[in-house]
Amino acid sequence: MTKVQVWAPSAPPLDVSLHVWLGSGMPTIRPAPSVDPAADAQALRKAMKGFGTDEDAIIDIVAQRSNAQRQEIRQAFKSLLGRDLMKDLKSELSKNLERLVIGLMLNPAEFDAKMMRKAIEGAGTDEHALIEILVTRSNEEILAMNAAYKDAYKKSLEEAIHSDTSGLFCRILVSLVQVITIELAEACNADSDDMEMKFMSVLCTRSFPHLRKVFQEFVRYSNKDIEQIIKKEMSGDVKNAFYAIVRSVKNQPSYFADRLYKAMKGLGTDDRALIRIMVSRSEVDLFNIRKEFKETHDVSLHEFIQGETSGDYRKTLLMLCGGED
Repeated sequence: MTKVQVWAPSAPPLDVSLHVWLGSGMPTIRPAPSVDPAADAQALRKAMKGFGTDEDAIIDIVAQRSNAQRQEIRQAFKSLLGRDLMKDLKSELSKNLERLVIGLMLNPAEFDAKMMRKAIEGAGTDEHALIEILVTRSNEEILAMNAAYKDAYKKSLEEAIHSDTSGLFCRILVSLVQVITIELAEACNADSDDMEMKFMSVLCTRSFPHLRKVFQEFVRYSNKDIEQIIKKEMSGDVKNAFYAIVRSVKNQPSYFADRLYKAMKGLGTDDRALIRIMVSRSEVDLFNIRKEFKETHDVSLHEFIQGETSGDYRKTLLMLCGGED
């Protein structure tokens, strides 16, 4: 079977003085060469037909194709076999393996919309998931997620956020969802409430390249680090949201490496967070995240996943991880 290619270049440069991420993202999953969507569709049907399920065959296809190739497989499965691949996979797989494989088969906008829904619905809100998704997606990705959310759940993402969060935290999330652009110089001299509003007007509405320049000028102008001010002057979900924005702008792979570590350390594993990050970053910057993980925690992401998961679920995650460091 044709294997997916994995990038393994040297790590991109960092501006050490300001710790601003300057490199481009490097994925662990890239399009597999010379694949036939029709053949993949037939192979998946064979793996699920009759008594028992060939999980290895499913994993070998799904985890070794790019998302665009998986979408072609979905279409081929429907047109050639007259069946819904997602429904078949859900009926044949279970637990975390099912969640992981289904996540991989969704297109990025569908996946983000589903993760937002999971973070909002039911008892309790997963504020960390909401922050992670909205802070790290581009304007185009947020617009696509908005459309996918409305199509799937018949309400806008903004309406869903308003119904499940409140106060300034709600306003921050809505500002991120709205994808608007407005104009930090006086923020640190303001009182606490006014400071939070001014931070929101800058951090929630600027592009990452612009924010990097803002942070550089902020350090020169104030001789202070913006992370220290956020930690000192703010609290709760508002603090977490602003801090995540700054961390992500400065070094997004480092931010995700920290999120992965927190998802797996200690008793129990936050499988929802683990799946969300591994799926969404595998074709973006998971190689960079691996490098940051090893550098920060002195253990490889591959080794950590191996120790915290098991079975076919672990096998699939390790294939997405792309190798040992």
